[in-house]
Amino acid sequence: MAGNVGGFRDPSAEVLAEAAAAFGLLASAARLHIMWALSQGESDVTHLADRVGGALPAVSQHLAKLKLAGLVRSRRDGRRQIYYVDDPDVVTVVRVMDGQLIARAHEAPAPAGLLHRTGA
Repeated sequence: MAGNVGGFRDPSAEVLAEAAAAFGLLASAARLHIMWALSQGESDVTHLADRVGGALPAVSQHLAKLKLAGLVRSRRDGRRQIYYVDDPDVVTVVRVMDGQLIARAHEAPAPAGLLHRTGA
């Protein structure tokens, strides 16, 4: 049963499953770094591996998973595959999430016992 709160309908089970799968892929720090790099502009696997500090085969595997999920696309440029994010919504999500986390990292750290007291 779909709810309607504040004028917004709940997403369908299929949409939620797709979103969970996409966020599951982005739960990897390496894939998130790749997505961040690609949100800045297209790149081949060699430059991505250098930028994110990963081994070439590992970055290739991450790209294959992201491509299969439809989060990344590629085009051929001579002998190289050039990867890019063609969905502005995905770029927005990655940039907003990273921007929030970067901003939080610059804030004063919470006292060590605070998480235990709040039940987190």
